[in-house]
Amino acid sequence: MTGQGPHRVGVVVFDGMQLLDVSGPVDVFDAATRRGADYTVQLIGWRSVQVRTSSGVRLTADITLDEADPVDTLVLTGADDLSALPDAADVRARLGRLVRPDTRLAAVCTGAFVLARTGWLDGHPATTHWRHAERLRAEFPQVEVRPDAIYVRSGRLLTSAGVTAGIDLALALVEADHGAGPAREVARELVVFMQRPGGQSQFSVRQDLPPSGDQRLRRVIDRVAADPARPYPIEAMARDATVTPRHLRRIFQQELGLTPGRYLELARIEAARVLLEQGGTVGEAARRSGFGSDETLRRVFTTAYGIPPSVYQRRFRTTGVT
Repeated sequence: MTGQGPHRVGVVVFDGMQLLDVSGPVDVFDAATRRGADYTVQLIGWRSVQVRTSSGVRLTADITLDEADPVDTLVLTGADDLSALPDAADVRARLGRLVRPDTRLAAVCTGAFVLARTGWLDGHPATTHWRHAERLRAEFPQVEVRPDAIYVRSGRLLTSAGVTAGIDLALALVEADHGAGPAREVARELVVFMQRPGGQSQFSVRQDLPPSGDQRLRRVIDRVAADPARPYPIEAMARDATVTPRHLRRIFQQELGLTPGRYLELARIEAARVLLEQGGTVGEAARRSGFGSDETLRRVFTTAYGIPPSVYQRRFRTTGVT
């Protein structure tokens, strides 16, 4: 962090916002300041200083948006009920008075919708809570939505996934300002993981699948998840499900919207990611996840996460933001 004086962080709050969207990042900045950083955090009420969160907890902001001065980092909180988010009509005009050319803009969870409404996200990658990612993509096609990321940084623009990912985002900002050491100390005090890189998936492939009551399909899915490195020709998968290969393809499409081959690839990508996070080499991850060769793993992993597996593993040792 450069410049004279404290780094001013403004957190925009409003009726219906999620409490953890503000309390998580604020606690990170507070813990960092107690360890020698110099952040001053100000809660900025969208319309009023009196705010009622979605859980019913009442907050009193320091100032209203109309009274606030420009800040160094602006944090936009979110709400599970998207109708509670600040209005689209004047959002850019109202937020613009807080933003200088060098102001960092950080959106927690569905705060990404607020940031997208300003137009500042146009042409940039972004993420939000997985449950709202498709709506963000539909409403703002000019934004490159990455639904599986914990957080995404594009220059001075940062967006994070649901609620607790705001802590990851704030830790990443602390690391960018002061280095990995102080950020790690803050993570240790708050008893949270520092080692969640922005590209890490919000969820596992099995958790993300639509629920299915078809036991034939569950047998195949469970077997692949238990040992993704085994060969899985469609005929063998069909035998596990006691159906024909053609029928199995139909079940996969009807229940999951995937082909058997695509599900197998996703399961192997996830297995490789976990192996890399546990310290395995790229070669080990390729072999034990079923990809066989380093080159095959690099190709599919880069397509899935946007970075090669070796880079992902290096980033996993820190918050992943530089």
